[in-house]
Amino acid sequence: MIIKQALFAGSSQRTDQKPKVRHPEFAFIGRSNVGKSSLINRLCGVNGLAHTSSTPGKTQLVNHFLINDSWYLVDLPGYGYAKMGKKGREKLQGIISDYILHSEDMVLLFVLLDARHDLQAIDRDFITELGQEGIPFALIYTKCDKLGVNALQAQVERNAAVLRETWEELPPTFCSSAETGQGREDILTYIETILNNL
Repeated sequence: MIIKQALFAGSSQRTDQKPKVRHPEFAFIGRSNVGKSSLINRLCGVNGLAHTSSTPGKTQLVNHFLINDSWYLVDLPGYGYAKMGKKGREKLQGIISDYILHSEDMVLLFVLLDARHDLQAIDRDFITELGQEGIPFALIYTKCDKLGVNALQAQVERNAAVLRETWEELPPTFCSSAETGQGREDILTYIETILNNL
């Protein structure tokens, strides 16, 4: 897939505030500071489209980006941001849950994981909830350029083994780097395949 146009289409806290023009939605979520905004910018080929920050928890709204006038890339707030107060965390959790459970246009949720770390309990819990709710998702490992080929493969396998404890079949999995562009074509081709089958 070639991205010819990527435009900010609006921010919302509830699904009834989403852009009025409806298109298929591919949403991106991960723990705070997983590199989500950097990956979105790399996928779209537009620096600064999604605001990156060294401060975790920057994204606090659901942001829609219209791609090629035919589908939305949706940037969701990160989950599990510990430095935010309890009320703030609950509010973000409400925004995330409302979108994931109630957006009828969401086709797939990409869950981003930092390739340098083992799956954390919060990741496992989140993925388990997706399974319980029947939400279609795929995994994207970020910052894969920070590991050598063998170390990356070993980390992905280690995390896959943990997931197999509760999953019979693992979701599609991609390795990416916002720095080098690794995984960009694979992810966009996967999105294109799904769009063609809708």
